[in-house]
Amino acid sequence: MTTDTLTKGVERRSFESLGHADHGWLNARHHFSFADYYDPARMGWGSIRVWNDDEIGANSGFPPHPHQDMEIITYVRSGAITHQDSMGNQGRTGAGDVQVMSAGTGVRHAEYNLEGETTTLFQIWIEPKRKGGAPSWGAKPFPKGDRSGKFVVLASGFDGDVLDSGGGALPIRADARVLGVTLKAGETITHSVGEGRHAYLVPATGAIEIDGTRFNARDGAALSGGQTVTITAREDAEVVLVDAD
Repeated sequence: MTTDTLTKGVERRSFESLGHADHGWLNARHHFSFADYYDPARMGWGSIRVWNDDEIGANSGFPPHPHQDMEIITYVRSGAITHQDSMGNQGRTGAGDVQVMSAGTGVRHAEYNLEGETTTLFQIWIEPKRKGGAPSWGAKPFPKGDRSGKFVVLASGFDGDVLDSGGGALPIRADARVLGVTLKAGETITHSVGEGRHAYLVPATGAIEIDGTRFNARDGAALSGGQTVTITAREDAEVVLVDAD
């Protein structure tokens, strides 16, 4: 069992404290209980159920396997992942880009690293607002330059985000948003977590401070509802945040 550092409604979950599984081809860290890693204090955060920090070896990957009633978001940090599923979809998602899969009534999929280098990614699972429905998949590039100094919605269950005239977010079937921002050292940004909501934030690269508490790359921050936090980059940083019910 882990002990989290709690300061002003922000829980710091250091990278070293995360669950760990090394399968050779896959080196995974788990922010929440997953597979053989179980911690009753880290079963999820609101409707966020999984946040895995995966390193997938070259020319390897996850063979076909099933999912049902889950929104699965993949944020590629380096390298690329190639998706195949039982709906006939296939696509390659590169670094900084995002793919989403709504499992709905059921789908089988495979995720392969067909590159000659290790691929690193965040795999995030969010509970859908309703069970069932036909499964779906989508992917989209999100240039990091467009996220400089401001949060950009990468995936969302809110129609206004998806239909945004600026290009729009990938659709998911959850009361949640997945956001990304890149910050130069010294830059500051704020995020407000609504009452009854839950946010979880991880710097993919770089070091940040949240209301004065330092978070290094790949540390997790669980943010409680009803507060506005100030995020300051101590180094150039790339940050992913999920705001969910």
